[in-house]
Amino acid sequence: QVQLVESGGGSVQAGGSLRLSCTGPGPTFSSSTMAWFRQPPGEEREFVAAIDRAGRFPGYADSVKGRFTISRDNAKSTLYLQMSSLEPEDTAVYYCAARNNVNIFSIYVRGDQYDYWGQGTQVTVSS
Repeated sequence: QVQLVESGGGSVQAGGSLRLSCTGPGPTFSSSTMAWFRQPPGEEREFVAAIDRAGRFPGYADSVKGRFTISRDNAKSTLYLQMSSLEPEDTAVYYCAARNNVNIFSIYVRGDQYDYWGQGTQVTVSS
């Protein structure tokens, strides 16, 4: 079982910023497409952002485009999500996910396309 560990969640006022991190075992991390999903209170889990193995081709949900930035550092086996201009609607538990992938430059937007998940970190944005 691959363990992914998220950190960096917390409470922030609208307009503020947070940076989430997700670490995983080195060999698995570098061979995986990585993504962030979130689950708002009382709602289904939804895609936020994904990034290919090389870190060259990020993809975003329309709701976060221009405000969030996904990146990765394969040398540190760490995935990041820089969140800016946060809104109350961004309040959710944020999860990182990994998919073992032979395709270096592919990303995926459905949760069922990912193999491993972290436990989640809470982000709360107050108005």
